[in-house]
Amino acid sequence: MSTAVSDHVFAAEIADAVSALNEIRSSWRERRAEHRGLSRFPAPAELARFLEHVAAALFPTRLGGFRGGIAREDDFVAEQLGLGLAILREQLAAELDYWQLHNATPFDSDQPDLLVRLFAAALPEIRSLLDEDVDAAFVGDPAARSVDEILISYPGALAILHYRIAHQLHGLGAVIVARILSELANARTGIDIHPAATIGPSFFIDHGTGVVIGETAIIGRNVRLYQHVTLGARSPLGLAPAGPRSRYARHPIIEDDVIIYAGATILGRVTIGRGSTIGGNVWLLDDVPPHSVLVQPAAVPLHGDAQNNMAARLAEHRD
Repeated sequence: MSTAVSDHVFAAEIADAVSALNEIRSSWRERRAEHRGLSRFPAPAELARFLEHVAAALFPTRLGGFRGGIAREDDFVAEQLGLGLAILREQLAAELDYWQLHNATPFDSDQPDLLVRLFAAALPEIRSLLDEDVDAAFVGDPAARSVDEILISYPGALAILHYRIAHQLHGLGAVIVARILSELANARTGIDIHPAATIGPSFFIDHGTGVVIGETAIIGRNVRLYQHVTLGARSPLGLAPAGPRSRYARHPIIEDDVIIYAGATILGRVTIGRGSTIGGNVWLLDDVPPHSVLVQPAAVPLHGDAQNNMAARLAEHRD
């Protein structure tokens, strides 16, 4: 025990906790032999820094805070990319170290560098998609006063930015890094988009809290979701037959120009046809033809004794 800890007012408690935690770690490692020798793992804090640098490179003035003028903008972008890609390289190397424990064939020593180069080459496409997403939000939300307001303050825009970056890395095989990036967005916005989901351009999430988009979901162009929409699977793996369809096609397909209002739950490999509108709190397990409008039954107004009885019930004191 270090001198600083031995002098601590809780030195005895710390020593007991250290010993007990050592025993638990050792027991866990005995059960999970594949983790022996693991020296590092992708770090969420480092990946958060990576995202800050990449967002600054994608949007220098709005997200990067650059105020040096257009003539110096490219230098700022290059600096941010240099910092961000260096972090990414280390995090990808850490993920590959983890997967190496499960792989009998060694990875090439330059594999992290190759993945970084491929990711960097995709940045223009990511920026173009994000511009379309922000434009869709501006068109879809009459409360928005500018595209700049959307980019810097809308939780849906932030979650989609994380998704577009994470999706690219997931496609390159960095599944842990990608999942961490998506969870960073979830922690900040309450919007949970699996990085493997396929989402077309001009995607808008309005408000957004509670939105869940599953791993195998496919979303077309110009789709709008509201808060608490779930594009989920019908049952967890292990509780249903695990054939190829249930494993690799578990989540909905949302075709182009669909609007899904707040609280809708769509489960399984169903297709919502082009141009459809799904109303709030709708529960769906079946395909929907193109240009459909699905809503819950309208609320029933109460009158007379029925109204009075309901008001009395709601006013009852309950512990």
